Amino acid sequence: MIQLRTTDTRTPHASRFAWLMALYAENFRRIQQVVDLAALDEGRWCSQVGDGLDLHVDVLARHRYMLELRMSYAFADPATGVPEPSAYVRVYLDACQAEVTHCYVGQRWQDVLGTHPPAHTVFAHRLQMNTFLSKWLEHLRGAGHGRGWLPAEPATSPLLAQVCSA
Repeated sequence: MIQLRTTDTRTPHASRFAWLMALYAENFRRIQQVVDLAALDEGRWCSQVGDGLDLHVDVLARHRYMLELRMSYAFADPATGVPEPSAYVRVYLDACQAEVTHCYVGQRWQDVLGTHPPAHTVFAHRLQMNTFLSKWLEHLRGAGHGRGWLPAEPATSPLLAQVCSA
């Protein structure tokens, strides 16, 4: 009797780390559809689409290869008083990646997970936060955000003054 040798034809799957890095790349692509990363200077910016949920983006810092953003709606959580939902996002322009660093004011991962969480707990938390960002960005794009930005604060620089008068 002839025996046939079969080969394992399963599709290779990405490691958990590769999955997270792919999510960061997807978040970068999605955030580019909602926020004009090259045009916004430091300050607070607002996108209004007429649904009563104005998206506020604070450009906290602009570095040569990185942006630090805070994205939120203009309403506060009744229990804490902080903007809800709210995400602090670090955008790596050279690597084309965007990651959530934390989701609430004062809630770093140490505040949420403790001072010495196991690595798999930290990883799961990062995955959860960045999945939230991906879904939120998809929702924002579907709602029409990303077509026009207005300064949410009074103009403080010549560039902002130009935008305000336009």
